[in-house]
Amino acid sequence: MAVVSRFLAVTALCLSSLVSIAAAHPGEHHDNLEVIREIKARSIEFENQSRELQSACENNEEGQARKERAYARRAATVERLRRERGLEDEPILHRRTLAQFKNWQSKGHDRTSTLKYNMSTPSSTLFGSNTSCILTPDNANGPYYVLGEHIRTDLREGQPGIPLHLEIQFTEVSNCKPAVPLVVDIWSCNASGIYSGVSAAGQGGLKTTFLRGVQETDADGVVSFDSIFPGHYSGRASHEHILTHSGATILPNKTFSGGHVSHLSQLFFDPALIDAVEATDPYNKNRIARTSNDADGYTGYAATSSYDPFAEYIMLGSKLSDGLFMWADLGIKASNNHDQYGTHAAVLGPNGGKDNPKFNMGIVGTPPNTHG
Repeated sequence: MAVVSRFLAVTALCLSSLVSIAAAHPGEHHDNLEVIREIKARSIEFENQSRELQSACENNEEGQARKERAYARRAATVERLRRERGLEDEPILHRRTLAQFKNWQSKGHDRTSTLKYNMSTPSSTLFGSNTSCILTPDNANGPYYVLGEHIRTDLREGQPGIPLHLEIQFTEVSNCKPAVPLVVDIWSCNASGIYSGVSAAGQGGLKTTFLRGVQETDADGVVSFDSIFPGHYSGRASHEHILTHSGATILPNKTFSGGHVSHLSQLFFDPALIDAVEATDPYNKNRIARTSNDADGYTGYAATSSYDPFAEYIMLGSKLSDGLFMWADLGIKASNNHDQYGTHAAVLGPNGGKDNPKFNMGIVGTPPNTHG
């Protein structure tokens, strides 16, 4: 019944969102009956993989130990970031974990509040996550993925905006162990809604690389990036793209090769946080109409009854300009091969970016069978 009820709910959402999806990513065509058939098949596939993960993770001592290390690591990272910015005496603000999926967005819109803590607050209270060892739904890749970005931590390149330190921890679905080795791509638009690395009209161009980067997971399945809070553009709420490569090889020139795309997803953010960020400079200079999480055609793919697609976060100080520390725990299955869905608009090489002549615009708005 859970599969059927979610199937009906997601079907209604997707059919009502077809127009908005087409506006966000032109060139796509959706047949309503085909969408319904695909949603049913994908819901079943996702449920099967979710059960596999749940079975692997029950009473997993290694997983519990890794969770404790995550608490300590996140606390140490925040302490370092606050020290570097002279914020030791400032209060910190934390987004509370919400209890049920049906409230992810409603409470995010209406009730999510920020609560004052200090660094004496238990790390498990500050840095826990409701998504540990939960299969993360795959999502559409979008039209602005660039293959071959540099392996690096700092993605900012001087882009103005609210500083964001993002930590993502990956767990392998089949055994509840760290997803290693795993190569992780992330990318987002800047405060003005512009993507680097692509030649599409209004974007940053092939010679730019801001807010894009790659990391290989460490022994605990963790990657970390310094970026800025994403802006918005027509038809899309603020979001961060994530794509993982399993079986890839790290090269001496700080790039990678080979492997296959094993996961694609998008992180979303609390509406109250988005509102606060969008009121600041330079976000408030973006005259493109904003799209809410509810109206974004891709948020429905990102969530399930047990997976919250909103990143956890704390404010490092009492002001947004002091920066944000965000984290997310993602469960993936390395054997999944989503190369078809991970099509790239451009390739970054030693002499700069080049358009991909085989770029499949028709697939960029379609998620794999394992979406939410």
